[in-house]
Amino acid sequence: MKSRRKFIKQSTLAIAGTALVSNKIFSMAKPSGERLGLQLYSVRDDMQKDPSGTLKKLSAIGYRYVEHANYVDGKFYGYTPEDFKKVLSDLNLNMISGHCVMTMKHWDDTTNDVTDAWKKTVEDAATVGQKYVVSPWMDEAARTDMDLLKKFMLMFNKSGELCKAHGMKFGYHNHDFEFTTKVGDGNLYDYIIKNTDPNLVAQQMDIGNMYGAGGRALEILKKYPGRFELMHVKDEIKAAKGELAEPYESTVLGKGIVGTKEIVDYARKNGGTTQFIIEQESYQGKTPVECAKEDFDTMKSWGY
Repeated sequence: MKSRRKFIKQSTLAIAGTALVSNKIFSMAKPSGERLGLQLYSVRDDMQKDPSGTLKKLSAIGYRYVEHANYVDGKFYGYTPEDFKKVLSDLNLNMISGHCVMTMKHWDDTTNDVTDAWKKTVEDAATVGQKYVVSPWMDEAARTDMDLLKKFMLMFNKSGELCKAHGMKFGYHNHDFEFTTKVGDGNLYDYIIKNTDPNLVAQQMDIGNMYGAGGRALEILKKYPGRFELMHVKDEIKAAKGELAEPYESTVLGKGIVGTKEIVDYARKNGGTTQFIIEQESYQGKTPVECAKEDFDTMKSWGY
């Protein structure tokens, strides 16, 4: 079983070479534009075997929004953007956002702009109906090379301009290295937030990925209020020995040690967060779809 971090890293290298609800929650008005969705990496094996059948199960659970983690050769899970949009629409689903790794190969120094390949990625995202195009990785070389890091920030902002022209927004999604990599007086995550235009670049906070590296979501939400439009909603437990080469693994929401409910409630009120995307990568003996249902029911019981 691979962690999402390992999966993305390997993929990038390959490219480069309803429950009861309290009265208090009932009285809480949902912010305008708030959406609850699922990152399809949570059901990655099912999506590989039977995309439309898996999406049908998610729709039956009650999901109305999904986030992709599979855009290859201009297709989403093997479908053209037009065809995948129809598959989603027929199941009363919408693709709110998607993960596409932006690398240095997507920058053209001669034009000082993103490449045509990245422009095609953004165009396809707009065609399928996304609101956000999210990059969930950063080239390892750029993390400690200040010239490359500055160029990456330029790339992010330029991509934000491109996405804006298509009625969308560019976003960045963290893993753990952002919190262990020092840049100046802070860490890489601080640098990214401070050097991206909030009008062009949204931050998708993954509250689980950061946990093992010492990142604490509540502290960061308070440090940068209003900067986190999107959130990967997770919970974590200590990883079973031999399962992953990492100290923690994800689990059903509310069953772990992250304090997920307190985080999402604070993010809703103070973080500027409106896009709550559930992601679970490990399942502790349950099926991915079973976990997706438990996670959905938990979020609904919390008023989302």
